[in-house]
Amino acid sequence: MRQVTLKEIYEHPIAEKFVRRSGMAHAISVSYHAFKLAKEYNVNPDWAVKAGFLHDIGHYDWYKRNGQWDYGKYKEFDIHPIKGAERAHKLLVRLGENKLAAKAIARAILFHTDSILPDGAYELDPLQKVVHLADEQGKLPGHSHHYVTWDRKKELRLIEELDQKIDSYIGRVKMN
Repeated sequence: MRQVTLKEIYEHPIAEKFVRRSGMAHAISVSYHAFKLAKEYNVNPDWAVKAGFLHDIGHYDWYKRNGQWDYGKYKEFDIHPIKGAERAHKLLVRLGENKLAAKAIARAILFHTDSILPDGAYELDPLQKVVHLADEQGKLPGHSHHYVTWDRKKELRLIEELDQKIDSYIGRVKMN
């Protein structure tokens, strides 16, 4: 049984503030990709969806030059995965999430992008790989995925549908 639903996270003021400013539609989209990939990679879909939803909760500045996205500056100075991992862990624990799950989700957020990884090879664990791939699938040209908006009714409907998919999947897996 899940201790915290995606809807509970979505409705929390911390998620409302920080996920929304980095792109709520993108967060929900990445969550859906993470659910699909979790089944493929035999990863806990609840953890994958939560990490996908919260993966950009640490964004704080968009590094623009002349009004345009400056990926070079972003790559050079970005620490959003570090801030996001800490922020997500604190939020999940506050909501009553299993502490082992909160740690795994935070680590997946930490490693979802290569912007903070040291040069050289780093082996992602399966959950981290799922979140990284889900984020890649959720991207749009020019990083415009952060600027897509949906109305709140659509967001909530999609969040509730995803919670139902997770519950259904977990129920089927436990029966087997």
